Amino acid sequence: MPTPSDLPKPTAAELDLLQVLWPLGAATARQVHDSMQKTRPDVTYATVLRLMQIMHTKGLLIRDESERSHVYAPAQPQDSLQTNLLKDLVQRAFAGSAKALVLAALKSGISKKERAEIEKLLKEDKE
Repeated sequence: MPTPSDLPKPTAAELDLLQVLWPLGAATARQVHDSMQKTRPDVTYATVLRLMQIMHTKGLLIRDESERSHVYAPAQPQDSLQTNLLKDLVQRAFAGSAKALVLAALKSGISKKERAEIEKLLKEDKE
């Protein structure tokens, strides 16, 4: 089984595409393009298709070729990829310290609502 460091790391553009694809589950390039158009009207179908093909080659997407239009799906669930990226970030940028990462995140500014949610989670963890 591959370790988190062995798994492909998506670029910013690939993460944007995954954010669209995860809720859809599986979709054609046309469906992903149509969904992306809502927030990024400048993105072309050709760009989305090419990016999805590259992501398939890298192992970020799986592809069902049984239909005329290929259907793509994320190779990893969202929470799994996010956990792997977070572990990598902690190792590379915070010398393996999750505490340092959390403190940096808190110092960068969070909303009152986010602070309340964090405090609630911490209180629940104590119980």
